[in-house]
Amino acid sequence: MADFLSYQFIVNALLASLFGAVTAGIMGTYVVTRRMVFITGGVTHASFGGLGLGYFLGINPIVGAAGIAVIAGLSVEYFNQKRKIREDSLIAMAWSLGMALGIIFIFITPGYAPNLMSYLFGSILTVSTGDLIAMNMLMIIVSLFFILFFRAIQYITFDEEFARTAGIPVNLFKYLLMVLVALTAVIYIRVAGIILVLSMLTIPQNTAMLLAKKLKNIIFWSVFFSFAGSIAGLLLSYYRDIPSGASIIFSLMVIYFLIAVFKPILRKRIKS
Repeated sequence: MADFLSYQFIVNALLASLFGAVTAGIMGTYVVTRRMVFITGGVTHASFGGLGLGYFLGINPIVGAAGIAVIAGLSVEYFNQKRKIREDSLIAMAWSLGMALGIIFIFITPGYAPNLMSYLFGSILTVSTGDLIAMNMLMIIVSLFFILFFRAIQYITFDEEFARTAGIPVNLFKYLLMVLVALTAVIYIRVAGIILVLSMLTIPQNTAMLLAKKLKNIIFWSVFFSFAGSIAGLLLSYYRDIPSGASIIFSLMVIYFLIAVFKPILRKRIKS
């Protein structure tokens, strides 16, 4: 273990795991309980257009991805609320357009085409200091937002009509939460990649829901399982020399199956 922790990139990966686990644990709980999994998938894949745009403009690709993801998320939420286009059609169009724009921008960028493997499949071992700062800032923002407005978010999550009658600005909260979902998905691209990022926002949460029913408890266990799966995946990646993003997802699924098998025993010890 001492040898494992002697490398700076490992320390950075551990910090990224912690920051990402908190952020994804919180936002993923909202995504799963609101049944927004495929909306999030559409927004995440739409962000590929922002990656391509970032390369074309010569800026940080993650910045471009964040911008496009936020625009896509707000657009999907707007048209979904107006009921002008079916939700599944919106998701498909955002997904397809984003991927198409990414390919176009990368193709017309002068010079050699960049290596996109780390963005498609993730590489937590390559996170930089700048990535850690961004992840830490987002973790703080998400945590404070949920602490300050937890009751309102809880009402919106489980009973939107009651939230409206209680005078809560539901539409405003939904737009703000969609922005946070989009930013969380983009930040996690560095960890798991576009293709696998949806798993980080769903597997720990579904594992948590095997043990808990209350929203705050689901969030707590989601953060715990997300961090535990990330650490297990890092160790597996380091000692078996396999891609970190895939090993983290594999570890999360192993945890899910273990909890599912031993659920009757664990539920007796844990209050929902």
